[in-house]
Amino acid sequence: MMDRLSPAGKVALAAEVVVAYARVRLFLRRHDLLRALELIRETGSRERRAAAATDERLARAVRRTLRRLPADSRCLMQSLVLTRLLARRGRGSRLVIGVTAKDRFGAHAWVERDGVPLLPAHEGAFQRLTEL
Repeated sequence: MMDRLSPAGKVALAAEVVVAYARVRLFLRRHDLLRALELIRETGSRERRAAAATDERLARAVRRTLRRLPADSRCLMQSLVLTRLLARRGRGSRLVIGVTAKDRFGAHAWVERDGVPLLPAHEGAFQRLTEL
């Protein structure tokens, strides 16, 4: 069972999500997706965070925080922000982009660690196009 975060811990994690979102937006404005992803994954030793938060807790915090902001909270942005938080903790991850063309074209992005989706992958609805 996972330890509960204190109210101050929740605020700190939400603030980290907001800062990560701002950084991701800046990187995307200045660079193409592949270069932005490289920058998102960069971590300096001063940036490393305590590894206390589980992958699932980080994913939940990203979804809940971005959903409440007047910001882009679509799957790609959630995935990039989560990738940033994981990288800051020294945890590798894969950004997966899938597509579907059943009734009409659609695309979806999610993050996986060790083959386990941390954000909704909508299993079966999207065929993997690429992993970054």
